[in-house]
Amino acid sequence: MKKAVLVNGVPASGKSSVARFVADVRGWAILGLDTVKEPFFDHLGVGDRDYNRKLGRASSQAIWSIVAAAPDGMTFVVDAWFGFQPRDVLEDHLARAGIGLTAEIWCHAPPDILVERYRARLSSRHPGHPGEAFLSELPSLAQRAEPLRRGPLFDIDTSTGFDEAALLAWLDQVLAG
Repeated sequence: MKKAVLVNGVPASGKSSVARFVADVRGWAILGLDTVKEPFFDHLGVGDRDYNRKLGRASSQAIWSIVAAAPDGMTFVVDAWFGFQPRDVLEDHLARAGIGLTAEIWCHAPPDILVERYRARLSSRHPGHPGEAFLSELPSLAQRAEPLRRGPLFDIDTSTGFDEAALLAWLDQVLAG
Protein backbone atom coordinates (compact mmCIF):
# COMPACT_ATOMS: atom_id res chain seq x y z
CA MET A 1 0.00 0.00 0.00
CA LYS A 2 1.20 3.49 -0.86
CA LYS A 3 0.51 6.47 1.36
CA ALA A 4 0.18 10.17 0.57
CA VAL A 5 0.49 13.22 2.77
CA LEU A 6 -1.63 15.83 1.02
CA VAL A 7 -0.27 19.27 1.93
CA ASN A 8 -3.16 21.46 0.87
CA GLY A 9 -3.87 25.18 0.86
CA VAL A 10 -4.37 28.16 -1.40
CA PRO A 11 -1.37 29.89 -2.99
CA ALA A 12 0.95 31.55 -0.44
CA SER A 13 -0.51 29.54 2.45
CA GLY A 14 2.87 28.09 3.40
CA LYS A 15 2.21 24.58 2.11
CA SER A 16 5.53 24.26 0.26
CA SER A 17 7.49 25.06 3.42
CA VAL A 18 5.45 22.59 5.46
CA ALA A 19 5.76 19.92 2.75
CA ARG A 20 9.52 20.41 2.54
CA PHE A 21 9.83 20.13 6.34
CA VAL A 22 7.87 16.86 6.43
CA ALA A 23 9.72 15.35 3.45
CA ASP A 24 13.14 16.33 4.78
CA VAL A 25 12.55 15.04 8.31
CA ARG A 26 10.89 11.78 7.27
CA GLY A 27 12.88 11.16 4.10
CA TRP A 28 9.75 10.82 1.98
CA ALA A 29 9.55 11.76 -1.67
CA ILE A 30 8.03 15.18 -2.31
CA LEU A 31 6.07 16.05 -5.43
CA GLY A 32 4.98 19.65 -5.79
CA LEU A 33 2.50 20.85 -8.38
CA ASP A 34 4.58 23.94 -9.18
CA THR A 35 7.79 21.91 -9.39
CA VAL A 36 6.19 19.71 -12.04
CA LYS A 37 4.37 22.54 -13.83
CA GLU A 38 7.27 24.99 -14.28
CA PRO A 39 9.27 22.84 -16.74
CA PHE A 40 6.10 22.63 -18.87
CA PHE A 41 6.04 26.43 -18.93
CA ASP A 42 9.70 26.41 -19.99
CA HIS A 43 9.13 24.02 -22.89
CA LEU A 44 5.56 24.77 -23.93
CA GLY A 45 5.36 28.45 -23.09
CA VAL A 46 3.21 30.52 -20.78
CA GLY A 47 -0.29 31.68 -21.49
CA ASP A 48 -3.48 32.95 -19.93
CA ARG A 49 -5.19 31.64 -16.80
CA ASP A 50 -6.98 28.89 -18.72
CA TYR A 51 -3.66 27.69 -20.09
CA ASN A 52 -2.16 27.81 -16.59
CA ARG A 53 -5.04 25.68 -15.29
CA LYS A 54 -4.61 23.24 -18.17
CA LEU A 55 -0.95 22.78 -17.32
CA GLY A 56 -1.97 22.45 -13.67
CA ARG A 57 -4.29 19.57 -14.53
CA ALA A 58 -1.58 17.92 -16.62
CA SER A 59 0.94 18.39 -13.82
CA SER A 60 -1.43 16.86 -11.30
CA GLN A 61 -1.90 13.86 -13.57
CA ALA A 62 1.88 13.59 -13.95
CA ILE A 63 2.32 13.57 -10.16
CA TRP A 64 -0.16 10.75 -9.68
CA SER A 65 1.33 8.82 -12.63
CA ILE A 66 4.72 8.95 -10.91
CA VAL A 67 3.13 7.70 -7.70
CA ALA A 68 1.33 4.93 -9.60
CA ALA A 69 4.64 3.73 -11.06
CA ALA A 70 6.34 3.65 -7.64
CA PRO A 71 6.60 0.47 -5.60
CA ASP A 72 4.12 -0.32 -2.86
CA GLY A 73 5.08 0.78 0.61
CA MET A 74 6.25 4.26 -0.39
CA THR A 75 4.99 7.44 1.21
CA PHE A 76 4.74 10.62 -0.84
CA VAL A 77 4.33 14.22 0.26
CA VAL A 78 2.22 16.01 -2.36
CA ASP A 79 2.29 19.81 -2.25
CA ALA A 80 -0.68 21.29 -4.12
CA TRP A 81 -3.79 23.41 -3.88
CA PHE A 82 -6.26 20.56 -4.26
CA GLY A 83 -9.23 22.89 -4.66
CA PHE A 84 -8.40 23.91 -8.23
CA GLN A 85 -10.08 20.93 -9.87
CA PRO A 86 -13.13 18.78 -9.12
CA ARG A 87 -12.84 16.41 -6.17
CA ASP A 88 -13.69 13.33 -8.25
CA VAL A 89 -10.59 13.97 -10.40
CA LEU A 90 -8.37 13.73 -7.32
CA GLU A 91 -10.19 10.63 -6.11
CA ASP A 92 -9.63 8.98 -9.51
CA HIS A 93 -5.93 9.88 -9.38
CA LEU A 94 -5.58 8.46 -5.86
CA ALA A 95 -7.29 5.20 -6.84
CA ARG A 96 -5.24 4.83 -10.02
CA ALA A 97 -2.02 5.55 -8.10
CA GLY A 98 -2.78 2.85 -5.55
CA ILE A 99 -2.96 5.18 -2.57
CA GLY A 100 -4.39 3.24 0.34
CA LEU A 101 -4.07 5.90 3.01
CA THR A 102 -3.94 9.70 3.05
CA ALA A 103 -3.28 12.30 5.69
CA GLU A 104 -4.12 15.91 4.94
CA ILE A 105 -2.25 18.92 6.25
CA TRP A 106 -4.38 22.04 5.74
CA CYS A 107 -2.27 25.21 5.54
CA HIS A 108 -3.91 28.61 5.82
CA ALA A 109 -3.36 32.17 7.00
CA PRO A 110 -5.43 35.35 7.13
CA PRO A 111 -6.12 36.81 3.67
CA ASP A 112 -4.02 39.94 4.23
CA ILE A 113 -0.98 37.81 5.07
CA LEU A 114 -1.54 35.61 2.01
CA VAL A 115 -1.73 38.69 -0.22
CA GLU A 116 1.47 40.10 1.25
CA ARG A 117 3.30 36.78 0.84
CA TYR A 118 2.12 36.43 -2.75
CA ARG A 119 3.13 40.05 -3.52
CA ALA A 120 6.57 39.53 -1.97
CA ARG A 121 7.35 36.57 -4.20
CA LEU A 122 6.02 37.96 -7.49
CA SER A 123 9.47 38.90 -8.76
CA SER A 124 10.92 35.46 -8.01
CA ARG A 125 8.03 33.32 -9.31
CA HIS A 126 8.07 31.71 -12.72
CA PRO A 127 6.28 34.02 -15.19
CA GLY A 128 3.81 31.26 -16.03
CA HIS A 129 2.09 31.64 -12.67
CA PRO A 130 -0.66 34.21 -12.15
CA GLY A 131 0.85 37.62 -11.58
CA GLU A 132 -0.16 40.76 -9.75
CA ALA A 133 -3.76 40.57 -10.97
CA PHE A 134 -4.21 37.48 -8.79
CA LEU A 135 -3.71 39.58 -5.64
CA SER A 136 -7.29 40.86 -5.86
CA GLU A 137 -8.68 37.30 -6.15
CA LEU A 138 -6.67 35.75 -3.35
CA PRO A 139 -8.64 37.12 -0.35
CA SER A 140 -11.98 35.75 -1.58
CA LEU A 141 -10.36 32.44 -2.52
CA ALA A 142 -8.85 32.20 0.96
CA GLN A 143 -12.19 32.91 2.62
CA ARG A 144 -14.07 30.19 0.75
CA ALA A 145 -11.27 27.59 0.57
CA GLU A 146 -11.64 24.47 2.69
CA PRO A 147 -9.64 21.34 3.33
CA LEU A 148 -10.57 18.14 1.54
CA ARG A 149 -11.53 16.33 4.74
CA ARG A 150 -11.16 12.98 3.00
CA GLY A 151 -9.43 11.51 6.03
CA PRO A 152 -7.36 12.58 9.01
CA LEU A 153 -6.67 16.31 9.01
CA PHE A 154 -3.99 18.45 10.68
CA ASP A 155 -4.76 22.18 10.61
CA ILE A 156 -1.92 24.71 10.48
CA ASP A 157 -2.32 28.47 10.63
CA THR A 158 1.03 29.31 9.05
CA SER A 159 0.85 32.90 10.25
CA THR A 160 1.50 31.72 13.78
CA GLY A 161 3.84 28.81 13.10
CA PHE A 162 3.18 25.25 14.15
CA ASP A 163 4.30 22.60 16.56
CA GLU A 164 6.66 20.52 14.42
CA ALA A 165 6.87 17.67 16.94
CA ALA A 166 3.07 17.48 17.18
CA LEU A 167 2.75 17.36 13.38
CA LEU A 168 5.32 14.58 13.08
CA ALA A 169 3.74 12.57 15.91
CA TRP A 170 0.32 12.97 14.28
CA LEU A 171 1.68 11.80 10.91
CA ASP A 172 3.34 8.80 12.50
CA GLN A 173 0.11 7.82 14.21
CA VAL A 174 -2.13 8.37 11.18
CA LEU A 175 0.17 6.69 8.68
CA ALA A 176 0.74 3.68 10.94
CA GLY A 177 -2.87 3.08 10.08
